[in-house]
Amino acid sequence: MTARITRRQLVQRGAAGVTLLSLPGLLAACGGGGGGGGGQLNDVLRFSNWPLYIDVDEKTKKHPTLDAFTKETGIKVDYFEDINDNATYFAKIQGPLGQGRGIDRDLIVMTDSSRFPALLIKKGWLEKLDRDRIPNIGNLVDAQASPPFDPDRSYSLPWQSGMTGIAWNEDVTGPVTSVDQLFNDPKLKGKVTVLSEFADSIGLTMLSNGDDPSKVTEESFARALATIQKAVDSGQIRQFTGNDYAQPLTKGDIAAAVAWSGDVVQLLADNPKLKWAIPEKGGMIWTDNMLIPQGGSAPTASTYMNFVYDPKIAARIAAYVNYVTPVKGAREELAKTDPETAKNALIFPTDDMLSQVHQFDAEALQNDDYQARWQKVLGA
Repeated sequence: MTARITRRQLVQRGAAGVTLLSLPGLLAACGGGGGGGGGQLNDVLRFSNWPLYIDVDEKTKKHPTLDAFTKETGIKVDYFEDINDNATYFAKIQGPLGQGRGIDRDLIVMTDSSRFPALLIKKGWLEKLDRDRIPNIGNLVDAQASPPFDPDRSYSLPWQSGMTGIAWNEDVTGPVTSVDQLFNDPKLKGKVTVLSEFADSIGLTMLSNGDDPSKVTEESFARALATIQKAVDSGQIRQFTGNDYAQPLTKGDIAAAVAWSGDVVQLLADNPKLKWAIPEKGGMIWTDNMLIPQGGSAPTASTYMNFVYDPKIAARIAAYVNYVTPVKGAREELAKTDPETAKNALIFPTDDMLSQVHQFDAEALQNDDYQARWQKVLGA
C-alpha cells in the first residue's frame, strides 16, 4: 500500500467503522487453500483480514507481529486486506465453497453478529481448529468462551471485539444512559441516530425491554421492533446509519447515537466531549472471529492462532488497532510499555463491563422473516 492512512483518518472520512471496517475486497477464487488439512505445517499462511486491523510499523510499512511469527515458526505470511464487509465477502466465497473447493486462504476474519460465521459452520464450509496446536487457547477471556454460534469454539477464535452502547456529545446534551431515554427524551427529538445493524440495535432494544437478546422469541422480537418503529414514527430517530454517525456526533449535529465503542476511541482525538457508555440495562458485544475456510490448512492456521494468543503479541496488536483484545494478560503486558492505552476501558473493558454486555441469538440472525421485517423498519 502507498500513502497509507491511519485508522482514525479512515473513520474521519466515514469510510469504515469499527465493526464494519471496510475497504474494497479482492478474492482469489481458485481451488486449494494452502495445502488443505492433514497434520503438516505449510511454508506459507494465507490470511485474509479487514484493512487496518493489525499492527504496522509506520516507517517500514511492515507488520511486526507477522514478521515475528515468521521468525519464530519459519512460516511466511501472505497477508491480504481484502475483506470489504461481511456480506460482500461471503458473496465472493460462497461459490467456490459451495462447489467443494477452497478459496486459497488458510484464515479469514468475519463478524459473529453478521450471521455468516454461523452460516459457514452450518454449511460445513469451515475446518475445525487443531486445538492441540493452540495451548494458548487457555488465555481466551471467559466472556468469549462459548458464543451462541460456536459454543465449543470448535471452528473459531476471536480476533478482536467491540461493544455497542450509547454515545453522546456533551456539548449538546447531558448523559444519555438508557435506550428508553434515547428513544423518548423530548430534548433529543430528531437528534438521535440508530445503527442499521440488526443485532446491535435490536439487541440493545431487547435489553431495554427486559428481554434476552441471546434467546430471541417472536414476542421479544416484535416488542423490540415496535419500540424502534415508534421512535421512528415520532421523529425521535433522525436516521439509521453505519458508522457515518461519527462526524455528525463529533460536530454536534446529532446529540446521541447507538454507537460502537471503538469509534469513540478514535474520535476522542477530535472531540474530547464525546462520551460512550453501556446502557443501564446492558449493551451488546460483537466479535470478529478467525475462521479456517474449507481447504485451508488447519495446522498452519492454528499455529498462528496460538501465536497471537500470547499476551505479549496480543498487546502489540491491541496497541495499534485499539479494539477489545480477547486475550487474558494483554493489558498487563501493554501496561509495561504504554500505560495510558492499557488504562482505556474501551480497549480493555473491566470485568464489570464485560458482565453487562450480551451476544445476539445466532439462530435469530438466520431468520429471513426477522431480517425482512427489520429492513421494513429501516425503510429499505
